[in-house]
Amino acid sequence: MDDMHEQVRRRYALAAVQGGDEGCCSAGVCAPDSIVVDEKFGAGLYSAADAVSIPAEALAASLGCGNPLAVAELRGGERVLDLGSGGGIDVLLSARRVGHDGFAYGVDMTDEMLDLARANATKAGATNVEFLKGTIEDLPLGDAEVDVVISNCVVNLSTDKTAVLAEAFRVLVPGGRVGISDVVAEDHLTAEQRAERGSYVGCIAGALSRSEYLDGLALAGFADAEVTFTHEVADGMHGAVVRARKPF
Repeated sequence: MDDMHEQVRRRYALAAVQGGDEGCCSAGVCAPDSIVVDEKFGAGLYSAADAVSIPAEALAASLGCGNPLAVAELRGGERVLDLGSGGGIDVLLSARRVGHDGFAYGVDMTDEMLDLARANATKAGATNVEFLKGTIEDLPLGDAEVDVVISNCVVNLSTDKTAVLAEAFRVLVPGGRVGISDVVAEDHLTAEQRAERGSYVGCIAGALSRSEYLDGLALAGFADAEVTFTHEVADGMHGAVVRARKPF
């Protein structure tokens, strides 16, 4: 598991310095020397209005499989945490949506991505953001510090998803919510079949099934959980929106 963690870190460090070309990719096109990002991942999943409102470098480094801001339905004054914030696109867009009375945190384990995100925040003139170094399995925030947890195609990269969901629950205030974009498998696919469809660092092999995701959210303590498929990224594998609420 530590080896896989390091593989993910190296892949996303490279993405930070190569403008996004080494991140989540289409299934079957993940050879180390030939990464091809297609329309199922990355910047194309954001609206034109969002795309023009942030630095080009943040958009270029987008490696996700959806738009978690739309999933989370952010409101003014809220405190938001982005798990695996990468080049900062979702943090910067969150900061705009929650306004000066709100705040947006990003957590990432990769120094190169943190450097890129902080540079992008400076270019955007964002003052209500902070990027923190840490892992999504052990978040560098206290209990009940945020209203919303978002993430864009990162939970599937973790080798301890139980810890990720437990940490998301911990840092949320009572009544807080998660709005996650992720790759999710159909329930009939085994772990071996998921691995046949793409690599772990390519956001495919490590994906949970829909039932596994719902069970994991329930185990962490969440209520009103739902997983909705949005678009297919490989046979039986889908970009999906994941929503749940921490009870009061």
